[in-house]
Amino acid sequence: MSNRLLLATFEHEDDLLAATTAVRKKGLHIVDAFTPYAVHGLDRAMGLRQSRLTWVCFICGITGALGMLWFEHWTASVSWPIDVGGKPWNSLPSDVPVAFEAAVLLGGFGSVFALFGVSRLYPGKRAHVIRPRITDDQFVLVIGETDAAFEVSVIERLLRDYNAVETEEQIDEGGRIR
Repeated sequence: MSNRLLLATFEHEDDLLAATTAVRKKGLHIVDAFTPYAVHGLDRAMGLRQSRLTWVCFICGITGALGMLWFEHWTASVSWPIDVGGKPWNSLPSDVPVAFEAAVLLGGFGSVFALFGVSRLYPGKRAHVIRPRITDDQFVLVIGETDAAFEVSVIERLLRDYNAVETEEQIDEGGRIR
């Protein structure tokens, strides 16, 4: 299935933010926005929901800490109890630093792997760049033409009010813009 896309190019981030807000208020489908650097407030302007990556990190961290506390208790009290200097076998304060480090390690690895999974980044994946200058100095807003009543001329006029330098229609075939 092929979908038509309208690409609007801007030179300044303020123009992109204002145009994104206007396009969203008009009820159009925003596919993506490409910027050379992170633009503060663009996620809210696009209507993106908050990331769940923090929850993944928290759950992985808690799993690492509890797993390490269990492992330390099992090794020191059950599997190989050794009396070292009168220290009790189940000494929680001595287990906390290692459990904290395990929480940090598993939280970090879990976050990275979750990010790669959600972003569909895998070894050997080739990047598909719409235009080479996008990553240098251009800001591009990609609008999906989901309706048959989508009038390109009306949207182009709206985007020109927000200093759109160029608008171009492209076809998206299976996630690849050409």
